[in-house]
Amino acid sequence: MGETPSFQLGVIGALVLSVASSVSIVICNKALMSNLGFPFATTLTSWHLMVTFCTLHVAQRFNVFENKSIDMKTVMLFGILNGVSIGLLNLSLGFNSIGFYQMTKLAIIPFTVLLETVFLKKQFSQKIKFSLSLLLIGVGIASITDLQLNLVGSILSLLAIATTCVGQILTNTIQKRLNVSSTQLLYQSAPFQAAILFVSGPLVDQCLTKQNVFAYRYSPVVLAFIILSCLISVSVNFSTFLVIGKTSPVTYQVLGHLKTCLVLGFGYTLLHDPFTARNIVGILIAIFGMGLYSYFCTHENKKKQAAGEFLSASQIKDKETTPLLASKNMGIQDKESHEAKKSSKDSLV
Repeated sequence: MGETPSFQLGVIGALVLSVASSVSIVICNKALMSNLGFPFATTLTSWHLMVTFCTLHVAQRFNVFENKSIDMKTVMLFGILNGVSIGLLNLSLGFNSIGFYQMTKLAIIPFTVLLETVFLKKQFSQKIKFSLSLLLIGVGIASITDLQLNLVGSILSLLAIATTCVGQILTNTIQKRLNVSSTQLLYQSAPFQAAILFVSGPLVDQCLTKQNVFAYRYSPVVLAFIILSCLISVSVNFSTFLVIGKTSPVTYQVLGHLKTCLVLGFGYTLLHDPFTARNIVGILIAIFGMGLYSYFCTHENKKKQAAGEFLSASQIKDKETTPLLASKNMGIQDKESHEAKKSSKDSLV
């Protein structure tokens, strides 16, 4: 059946919330880490998830949403997997050049397409694949400056790609198969994500920065930015689960690259980061690829919607006509049977 207008508005709202909150938190964290010298990204992420869980717990207490029980083993494995993927992405950034890290993020889309095609039997048209390729080329031109390879960094990147793809596919699959909302799934899994990062975060950060998060001197300005980052993260985490649940992991990754382009633009406008003609060309190509992806997805969804409505109409028609035919055939059979009995009786007499 077709998508309702309220569902479409919900998708648009989720996309806008995701973009706005993600760009905001990137700018906030960049100021926190680059300007104020707070380099502990993994530990900060664990604080984000703890604040998100506490916020959702308060909301659930006030009946903002209904808690739904999910199999504990499923939630635990899902939460740990997402926590590990965040840690691996941060390690990948630490052990690789910025250019290779951007390549890692770009590789998530084709790897997700591959996994969904092989294991979930999902079909992607040639038009969709072309638009995704155009998007990846544009983002690559805009953001990749150098490619320095090393064995440890490459292994970490492969593990980060695998865990991120599987985690995002599960985010979509669990919501649809277990019929749970994005809020319910985030509420159940956030404690496990926070726990794994709270334990491993300080170790990962010390490995990457050679500094101890507990020995850091926290100024009032740093504390203010940490609190602001944690508050924004509630919206980021909520919108992430919402977008993946309402659309797909691939669409969420496309949205992520839109955020990359916007961050590059805001970095140039607000923070006066260096900006070249190559950045502009890459962003324009990426935006064109996103536009094509959006157009092709909308066009294919309309075709599926029309096919679904036609199929439903034909099924209803079959249900309406089949009993009439059946009753007519039964009437003919009864009549023939009655005549046969009568003739048999006449022959005996």
